[in-house]
Amino acid sequence: MEQKEYTISILVENSPGVLSQVSRLFSRKGYNIDSIASGTTEDPRVTRITIVMQGDEVIIGQITAQLRKLLCVISVKLLSPESAVQRELVLVKVRAETKDKRDEIIQVVNVFRASIVDISRETLTVVILGSESKAGALMDLLADFGILEVVRTGTIAIERGRNTIYDNNKEKGEFDYGKNVL
Repeated sequence: MEQKEYTISILVENSPGVLSQVSRLFSRKGYNIDSIASGTTEDPRVTRITIVMQGDEVIIGQITAQLRKLLCVISVKLLSPESAVQRELVLVKVRAETKDKRDEIIQVVNVFRASIVDISRETLTVVILGSESKAGALMDLLADFGILEVVRTGTIAIERGRNTIYDNNKEKGEFDYGKNVL
């Protein structure tokens, strides 16, 4: 089967160890996570985890089924690139030791609709919000100046239109084994 990139969006209970439990599932199955990002939702009791991984349809079917069985999981949704908005935030610290270099970097940054978020006499820190390919293209150009440091959030994604991840909630009581037991 053909390997391709998949984005999985997961709603989980916001409790200690949940992110570790989800990532351990991938590790136990021998699947690599390319990107993982998590944060609370509009409900502080719920966290949304976005995972990007390479695989085929069989692997994705297995991993989503296993995720749904975890007690802490509320919902799992597979997002296609066509049906979701996906973004990554990247901070890049670039060497800019002269005014001419700083001006040149600022011009490149403006073309990519990125922003300068910090400036010193020797460096500029650039923030890029967009697709992985947009960040990669800008970083390729910034490499000519000397990239000192890079920090990436990992991909986050949300489905386009009216559909939401809440449409895939577990049925009441489904996989609720042992939650109400002493």
